[in-house]
Parts: sequence; structure tokens; C-alpha cells
Amino acid sequence: MTPRNEWIPALLCWYETAKRDLPWRRTGDPYAVWISEIMLQQTRVEAVIAYYRRFLKAFPTIQALADAPQETVLKAWEGLGYYSRARNMHKAAKMICDSYGGVFPGSYAELRKLPGIGGYTAGAIASIAFGKPVPAVDGNVKRVASRLFGIRENVNRPAVIRVIRGALTGAIPDGQAALFNQALMELGATVCIPHTPHCETCPLAGYCDAYAAGDADSLPVIDRKKPPREVSVAVCLITHHNAVLVFKRRERLLQGLYVFGLAEDITDTAGAQNHLAERGLKTRFIADLGNARHVFTHRVWNMTIYRFELLKSPGAAFLRENDALLVEKKQLKALPLPVAMKAAKEAALKIL
Repeated sequence: MTPRNEWIPALLCWYETAKRDLPWRRTGDPYAVWISEIMLQQTRVEAVIAYYRRFLKAFPTIQALADAPQETVLKAWEGLGYYSRARNMHKAAKMICDSYGGVFPGSYAELRKLPGIGGYTAGAIASIAFGKPVPAVDGNVKRVASRLFGIRENVNRPAVIRVIRGALTGAIPDGQAALFNQALMELGATVCIPHTPHCETCPLAGYCDAYAAGDADSLPVIDRKKPPREVSVAVCLITHHNAVLVFKRRERLLQGLYVFGLAEDITDTAGAQNHLAERGLKTRFIADLGNARHVFTHRVWNMTIYRFELLKSPGAAFLRENDALLVEKKQLKALPLPVAMKAAKEAALKIL
């Protein structure tokens, strides 16, 4: 394994001159650091910047986030995807205000108790906001460590993660945990990238086991992901005069967001209309409005969008029992809808 003092100064020196100017790097506020780290999960930096600024403007303090209705938080998150992140942030904000007096806990162990905060995020907050000497091991850091230290085992195995955490914990320079962790993340994001690393410009090339062995492009060793399951979905725009019917999702996928009438594994007009009839909605088919596709982590929705006109208004009991709303154009714009509904929402807005 590469000795500590041979590579750390090179890494930190490189970071000071090569780091990107990102808004969350201008603050040590644990709340702002937390917001950025959650947003950056599964989302590109370029996409996060605008959301980060808008979110902090809407919810400038943890108390403001805790006090906001969940629907308002989800609306502010609209377009970022992986909405469980927003729901967990809301829960964590309430927990911090209720159990910690509104003060962000500073220890790794306490941070891990909060909803939606795993090992990486706890390490990032503890080190960046509180200077605690703990590593922040995300996918980028696993990749850098596997190449630098020559780890040729599956980096997602718990035993291998412990080895990486141990090696990095012992390497953190005194008083420089934030700088060290952010430098490793930046190196993985911009230089030590997947498949084709830029070894020729890497500050650690002279210390890197994989570079010396010539197999950097084949590391890290990771599990092969199963391809997402393809699912056919009928998306039903169910209109009544100048309004459209929407449903608040109860299922785990997209929970708490509003969607149009959905019917999985249905690929034709008659099947969609029968599905609506089974739910107590008598309709008249109006038009096929085209197709859309959305990729989730474990499934792909191949959607056909249909418009149906209600023959009579749904009663209050139906709306209550189905968490449904009959909304006009202005209301539809204000509700939190997932990106998966983008094409259908655009079609609905044109109709309304």
C-alpha cells in the first residue's frame, strides 16, 4: 500500500489549484453541506447547482425545512428525481428540530441516526462541516482508492469497504479532514474517472499501484448491475370540462407525488378504459397522445399517453378514497409531479 506521506501532499496541492468553484464549497454550514450532499447523490453537479440555490432560498434554515409541508418540499425538489431523498430530508429536518434543538449533530455516529444519511453522507458532513477525521467513501473515492492502493476485489463488499475506510482514516492529515475528503472526491469526479482515467494528468500517477500495473481502466472491481425491468404503462389523462384527474401516489415508487391515471402492463385503449371502469370511472376515449419513456433505477416505464373524458364528475368519496384531485391548469402547475410525468403533464396543460 502506498505510504501516507508520499501521495497526500501531492493530492492536496493539486486540489488547491484544480478544484471547481462550486457554491457548497464556499460554506461550512452543516445544513447547506447536507443539502448539497443529498442532492449530489445520483445527480450531476451541473444539474444540482441551480436546485441547490433555489432550495436554500426557499428553505434557508433547517427549521424552515422542518416546518414546510411535505408537498411543498417535493415541489421544490421536482425534476431532481429519486424523491425518497427529499422525503428523508424532510423527516431528518423534523428530527433535528425535535430531538437536537434545531442544532445539526456533529458526530459521525449521531449523523448516521438521521433518515437518509448513510456512511458516505455522514462522513462528508462530519469532516467538511465539523472537521472530524472520518473518511467520506462514495463511488468516486472507492474508485480512487482501488487504483491507488491496488485493491482488486469487489469494492462493494463490506470487508473491502472496511479496508478502504481504514486506509483512508489513517491517511487523513491532522486538521485537514475537509480538504482531504473533498480532494479525493474531486480527483474521482474529474481525473480518476470510470473506464478511461486521465492518468497522464493525475497528481497521484507516480504513487498509483494500478497505473504502475497498467490496469487502471479495469478497476474498480464491482458487481454487475441487473438491467432494469421494462414495464408497459398506460398513462390516462382523465379530463372533465377544464380539469384533469390526478392521484397522489401511495406506492413506494414516487410516493407522495401526483401522477395521472396509471395502469401497468396495459398497452391498448380498451385495456386502459377497462382499468378505469374497474376503479369506478366511466369514460369516453378521446385520443392517443403518443409515447414517453422514463428510466428508474430498477425499471423502465414505456408509456402510452391516452386522453379520456369523464362521463360524470367523480364524487367526493372517490376523490377521498383514492387520494385524488380534479385540478385546473393553475393547480396542476403548482402540484409536485415527477419527471416521469413530464410528457403527460405537457399534454394535459395544452388540453386545459
